[in-house]
Amino acid sequence: MATQKGKNRRREKNEYFFDYSLLFLLLFLLVFGMVMIYSASSYEAFQAYGDAAFYFKKQLVAVAVGLVGMVIASRIPQIWLRYVAYISYLVSALLILLVLTPLGVESHGARRWIGIPGTSFNLQPAEVAKISVILVCALLLSNIKGDVKKWKYWFGMMAVPLPLAAEIFFVTRNLSSAIIVVAIGWVMVFISSPTFLRYAVMVISAGAVAAVVIRMAVSSGGDGNFRFGRIVAWLNPEADSQGTGFQTVQGLYAIGSGGVWGKGLGESIQKLDFVPEAQNDMIFSIICEELGLFGGGAVMILFIMLLWRMMRIASNARDNFSALVVSGVMAHIAVQAVLNIAVVTNTIPNTGVSLPFISYGGSSVVFLLAEMGLVFGVAGKIVKREMN
Repeated sequence: MATQKGKNRRREKNEYFFDYSLLFLLLFLLVFGMVMIYSASSYEAFQAYGDAAFYFKKQLVAVAVGLVGMVIASRIPQIWLRYVAYISYLVSALLILLVLTPLGVESHGARRWIGIPGTSFNLQPAEVAKISVILVCALLLSNIKGDVKKWKYWFGMMAVPLPLAAEIFFVTRNLSSAIIVVAIGWVMVFISSPTFLRYAVMVISAGAVAAVVIRMAVSSGGDGNFRFGRIVAWLNPEADSQGTGFQTVQGLYAIGSGGVWGKGLGESIQKLDFVPEAQNDMIFSIICEELGLFGGGAVMILFIMLLWRMMRIASNARDNFSALVVSGVMAHIAVQAVLNIAVVTNTIPNTGVSLPFISYGGSSVVFLLAEMGLVFGVAGKIVKREMN
């Protein structure tokens, strides 16, 4: 009898937590994303390739690869992540430079991908940079701990994502990914050192700079500068509804025509060559058109629930490094989702950001799932009875 009680105590001691709610939310977003990619892209895919499921099939392969990567990432020992953090940073910097070589692939006027020889898969180095910034910042912040509040450490940590962000911007001309890389690092520093006054000054300064840039864009009328043109189109998209503001106007038409309950799944009109690349950055507008305000709101609630589950895991992680890794993944998903929805609703200028787990894009979903694997790996080391 005593022996049996001892076995039960040992079994209880070794019972680890697994977040089934997080897994369900993730799988639901992936399945929903696949459905919406097929719905949003079927017309264009049939016109271009004679196969309505062309984009759906490619994304399905990427999701399958990503899920395998997620399982593998969840099994990686923490000590290995510490060892490869700096290496991943250097590798991502090298991969970005490879865009300039013959391996670089250009699409839609942008050269941001690397072709994988022998396959049809293209790798976007910016996605590698995002996960490398998470690992490096988590390692450095866990090492310096409370010293991050000191000015020299704080400035040092704030500078960590800048080289990769600058490389992404100047080499691939991808401003949105550069912003996300910086945001991931800075959010992780804020979580480690919530010195609100410093960040308040940063926000006010950023607002002042933005006001100056907007003023310059308006004064120039958007002529001669592509980014100024986007700002002008953001302020008054109807003024150039057949040019720079075309995508924004058509996306807003889709959102407005959907009403509260939407036109019905697959019944979008705007995806019929009105909203360019509807399966990519503008997929949220098609969601709103087909499923209405209810569908759009449900997607946002799903993201909030996903982030909440990750926050619970971070708050119960066994060590600071693990907590920061989860916080970095959480920052990545949150920033990217907010930026995408803000762009589609014309809250901010168009920056070309995909909606995590839902938009079409192989590199994005593969590396996002790898990041989620790191989150599940951290969750798997939490003793179940200690989970609050």
